Amino acid sequence: MSDPRLEALQHAVPALRLKTDAADLEHYGRDWTRRWTPSPLAIALPATVEEVQAVVRWANQHRIAVVPSGGRTGLSGGAVAADGELVLSLERMNQALDFNAVDRTLTVQAGMPLEAVHNAAREHGLVYPVDFAARGSCAIGGNIATNAGGIRVIRYGNTREWIAGLKVVTGTGDVLELNKALIKNSSGYDLRHLFIGSEGTLGIVVEATVRLTDPPPPTNVMLLALPSFEVLMQVFAAFRERLQLEAFEFFTDRALHHVLAHGAQKPFDESHPYYVVTEFAIGDEAREAAAMAAFEACMEQGWVSDGVISQSDAQAAQLWRLREGITEALARYVPYKNDVSVRISAMPAFLAETQALLGQAYPQFEVVWFGHIGDGNLHINVLKPDGMENAEFVTQCEQVTKVLAASLKRHDGSISAEHGIGLVKKGYLESTRSPEEIAMMRGIKRVLDPNGLMNPGKLFDAQG
Repeated sequence: MSDPRLEALQHAVPALRLKTDAADLEHYGRDWTRRWTPSPLAIALPATVEEVQAVVRWANQHRIAVVPSGGRTGLSGGAVAADGELVLSLERMNQALDFNAVDRTLTVQAGMPLEAVHNAAREHGLVYPVDFAARGSCAIGGNIATNAGGIRVIRYGNTREWIAGLKVVTGTGDVLELNKALIKNSSGYDLRHLFIGSEGTLGIVVEATVRLTDPPPPTNVMLLALPSFEVLMQVFAAFRERLQLEAFEFFTDRALHHVLAHGAQKPFDESHPYYVVTEFAIGDEAREAAAMAAFEACMEQGWVSDGVISQSDAQAAQLWRLREGITEALARYVPYKNDVSVRISAMPAFLAETQALLGQAYPQFEVVWFGHIGDGNLHINVLKPDGMENAEFVTQCEQVTKVLAASLKRHDGSISAEHGIGLVKKGYLESTRSPEEIAMMRGIKRVLDPNGLMNPGKLFDAQG
């Protein structure tokens, strides 16, 4: 470790673990986008809040940019360190610190994997209900930094709804304890919500107090085969009217093709163009009858071609794998991803417009769709053809993203639903936020990170 700046950091924080090997720099310097070549200065792995605070103060002294790092499962380049930054990984800060049975809260360190948070809540007979496929590798701090959503937003909402309090280290190295798990707190600005969804640009979440709730009632999972894209919203409306939905997830035949090739079990003898996985509460004969009534009504209308309902937990897991296995099955293609959202009421018009747009724009590419229809969130994955240079592929995709951003603006949507803006989407931020909003966000960053060292270049570029 010959860099004098790192020697100064090690001297200031003797117990701090630092990594500088080439393999570590590559591993910690990238996220799932795989578009940028990692080039961090080093990897710092603090074990305490005090060490995080000391690292941030060192960064200000030496004017070194800091990239906070959790599980690095994001798809917007928010955790990429490609320009000599120090990566501050929270993976060693991964413990549950406190459970409060009266308040029904769990306080955890930011590096704790989401699945571990689920398990810790379950030990107390409760649940932390935010959930998605990357639960085993993503960290709760990263979930907070992007206000992650996932498969159960239709029932429980986004991460934001479940954060009772935060402990953060700001860009100046100050430690703030925000909201302190209060349910009612009308004492000025709720700074907690500035850090939720801030993508590490204001500071570093080091601890979170999350709200817990009762386990859901017994549920069943149903897989539906749909004959056309146009009936999707009618099926959603029919099931939402009759059932207490936990999830309502959509994917295409191309998505299913890749998941089956990755080892999943084929659900139907025949192929269909579109599919829905929905999970809903049962527990009594009336609810079970309502589920069958919804299915039969859709069959009678011609909106559903076939269906299967889970008869066991194992079969439910098999059906969910068809949806949750898509991202992993596509990973080897390094797809170009769009993660967009509109209001549920705007979904029919937006879906029709977007389907036509992508059909015209990507005739030579395979496009794989899936998404959280119940909360207006679509994931669009464009697969790079073999033999095409990655730079040319990205250039062609970004031309279409500009058109997609314009469509989202017309429908009052967002270019990023749950993965943040990062490096990938910052050029399209103005399609979602007004110039006045962006100016205010820049002003907030200047207050909390006056030297512009917290995850610079993400969300928006630095401005003098």
